[in-house]
Amino acid sequence: MLAVGTNSAKVIQQNNFDLTTPEWVANSVVYQIFPDRFRRSGRVEEQSPLTLREWGSDPKTQGFHGGDLYGVIDSLDYLESLGVNCIYLNPVFSSTANHRYHTYDYFKVDPLLGGNLALQSLIESLHQRQMRIILDGVFNHCSRGFWPFNHLLENGQDSPYKDWFHIYKWPLCPYPNDREDCGYGCWWNDPALPKFNHHHPPVRDYLIRVACYWIEQGIDGWRLDVPDELPIDFWVEFRQKVKSLSPDIWIVGEVWGDARPWLNRSLFDGVMNYRLGWSTLCWVAGSNLNKTYTNPSYPLRSFDSQEFLDVLKTTSEWYSSEINRCQFNLLDSHDVPRALNTLKGDLYSLKIALFMLFLYPGAPCIYYGTEVGLQGGEEPACRESFPWDKPWDLDLREYIQSLCRLREILPVSLRESMQWESIGVDGLFIYSDTEKNSSLSQKPSLSIWINRNRSSSLQIKQLSSNYQVIVGTFQVSHSLLSPQSAVIFF
Repeated sequence: MLAVGTNSAKVIQQNNFDLTTPEWVANSVVYQIFPDRFRRSGRVEEQSPLTLREWGSDPKTQGFHGGDLYGVIDSLDYLESLGVNCIYLNPVFSSTANHRYHTYDYFKVDPLLGGNLALQSLIESLHQRQMRIILDGVFNHCSRGFWPFNHLLENGQDSPYKDWFHIYKWPLCPYPNDREDCGYGCWWNDPALPKFNHHHPPVRDYLIRVACYWIEQGIDGWRLDVPDELPIDFWVEFRQKVKSLSPDIWIVGEVWGDARPWLNRSLFDGVMNYRLGWSTLCWVAGSNLNKTYTNPSYPLRSFDSQEFLDVLKTTSEWYSSEINRCQFNLLDSHDVPRALNTLKGDLYSLKIALFMLFLYPGAPCIYYGTEVGLQGGEEPACRESFPWDKPWDLDLREYIQSLCRLREILPVSLRESMQWESIGVDGLFIYSDTEKNSSLSQKPSLSIWINRNRSSSLQIKQLSSNYQVIVGTFQVSHSLLSPQSAVIFF
């Protein structure tokens, strides 16, 4: 792994834009943490006189379980042993919501999480281990408690901050009833989330100053919340300022679908690659897919091998290889049902999906608790507390460790050269060759076979005597890959 702090960025020219991409991302394994639900340390003084919800109780929209950043520090041995070398934290700044997307002070870490000192200790602890950290940047909207908006509520049209927001009706009504209009632009018509006016220079200056401040404090990247709802020219300025501080900073946009307007114009290094997530789960699940969650940006429908490869090919070809190396690849997150929920609790399907996630170019991300069998459904159910003191439903730690080791011996160039072919309805054949012209009749340098079928074995062609069974079983004597199995030949 590249040493933290070294300048490993690569600069390329694309569509008349300079694109500086952090090379460390391609060799990263990310672990996403929802801070309130990951681990309670018992060392945050601010929590001591307060009433918190019982750890492990129903993950409701409101109420705090008390996870904190010292709890994350206490878990670094655990995370490092998994093979994780980068963590992504959901918002940590002062907020009245347990998910902390309602920010009221962008320069202060929430006191319930341990405050600024806790984040600084976490950054230092990670960097001592050659691990990295990216934070969640919520720059589209704030909360009703954000000081300029509060100033507006107190002073009305006489407030000098009235141009910070989209005001269209006075007086403002921040807590409207069903028949009232709040009078200002807000995210998805939620009065709790006033939208910034990004065309107002002081707003832009403030938000970019926030981004730069935390980079100067040592963070390694930003995951940007709903960036497609902000003006593109804001992101042009954002990138220029951020990359001027460190070209190695990873800028990840939360764009669920086609991100070419942001990626091919060199505004972000990558996006949260939800298309890989839902398509992978849909394929490994087959007819056993849980389709109760409905979201056009995360469509859950059963399809065969060729349909899956069509999605994979389209997504990959949208972007350059430099961008694909910087993609944030995931199966699930705090915004969608957990992978195990979508897979109806099927362990073998989950293991195959994780294996495929580790094969893609870019950085695979494990959502906290995946390795111990958490399977909450639609939010907020997918934000349950990590069961540190209870028996785990599953223990995939050794399996994830093996995937991390496998990824270490598969260089970026090899993963990028992999060719994917469908074998009937339920099989995949993946091979790598420097000429990129191998076929089933030739012997590539590496080959992988995956069988998702739950009842039938897949007849395969042994292309080497050296192999490793990743999932399930492989009958060597008959060259049969058992149901729900995967094998790799070296």
